[in-house]
Amino acid sequence: MMPPYDMPAMDGSPPEEGDSVHAGSPLPAGEAAASEDAVVEALRTVFDPEIPVNIYDLGLIYDIAIAESGKVDIKMTLTAPACPVAGTLPKEVADRVAEVKGVGEVDVIITWDPPWSPANMSEVARVALDMF
Repeated sequence: MMPPYDMPAMDGSPPEEGDSVHAGSPLPAGEAAASEDAVVEALRTVFDPEIPVNIYDLGLIYDIAIAESGKVDIKMTLTAPACPVAGTLPKEVADRVAEVKGVGEVDVIITWDPPWSPANMSEVARVALDMF
């Protein structure tokens, strides 16, 4: 059975730089693209199951680019290359963002540069994890 994402099947090796996941479909002509705030709101509904903080405040999202066509490109990382949800979390991100009104196609691209560190976390995340 083929996995529901473009990343290679997880055989114990981490996703590679540039691996991507795709979701959604083009917006109908004339439909306005979503705002970055709406995309961030959707990202804040996705959690790493091992950490009680959403991925946006955890600092896993490095870049969000929204085209006038509604296409959204998200560059993200994971807390570690061998993260247990490496094969599913990027797909969840793509699917959640694709549900936002004004979002068409979504590509989530994995990057390891720079590596994630606790310094990436928002103040909200640090307080939630008692790391202030």
